[in-house]
Order: sequence, then C-alpha cells, then structure tokens
Amino acid sequence: MLRKHLLTLGLLALSGLAQAAETIDVYRDPNCGCCKAWISHLRDNGFTVNDHVEPNMSAVKQRLGVAPRLASCHTGVIDGKFVEGHVPAEQVRLLAGRNDLKGLAVPGMPMGSPGMEMGDHKDAYQVIGVTRDGKDSVVANY
Repeated sequence: MLRKHLLTLGLLALSGLAQAAETIDVYRDPNCGCCKAWISHLRDNGFTVNDHVEPNMSAVKQRLGVAPRLASCHTGVIDGKFVEGHVPAEQVRLLAGRNDLKGLAVPGMPMGSPGMEMGDHKDAYQVIGVTRDGKDSVVANY
C-alpha cells in the first residue's frame, strides 16, 4: 500500500514538473494576427502562454540572440531558450530535452505552419536549431 502511495505521489510530482516546463513567454507586435494564432496553437497543445505585447521586437530578438537570418514576427522564450516564429508545438516541447540548443526558429512566415494556416495551401519549411556556439542545424522538416 505504501509503495502505491509513493508511486502516485511521484507521478503527481512529475506531472507538476511537466506543467511548469510548459509555460512560454511570447513577445509579439500589437497588430500581428498570425502571432495571436500561434499563441492559440500553443494553448491548444497544452502550453500556458504569457502574452507580451512588445513595440520593439528587434530589441527583443537582439537580446535573445536571434540572428536576423532566422527572424520571423514573434519570439517565444521557454526555459531560457528562444523560439522564433511559427515553430510547431511538438518541436517547442522537444526543445526542453535539447541541452545543445539555445533556440529554435522557423524563419519567415511559411504558409501552413502553425498560425499561418490558409486553407489547403502549405509551404515546405524547416525548423532550425541553433546551437550554443551559434551554428544552425535542421531539426525537423515539414
């Protein structure tokens, strides 16, 4: 019986840790509709989103180390790592386990990416991982 209670307590503790890791801060321009749609995508996938309206997105990106070649319209921060652009929630979730990366990016605004849905039109796009030493690598293709 004691073992069952300890197991239950352990599972509750782990679920609490998982919830804590699922909070993301999103910085966006006040007039951006696709940013709001990406926030909805994250919320629909279980994230708690702290939405920050930011008049100077360039300063936010520079502070977080987002290279201009990777820029998009909004920037998230989760566990001290950046999430630039329309990164799918599944990739944001995997970022926590990637200690080699300081962030993920979907450059530009590809049609069909989360928050950029427009009917059946979908562009191919990549999720780029940025290592701690600033090198890029493709972590997923969509």
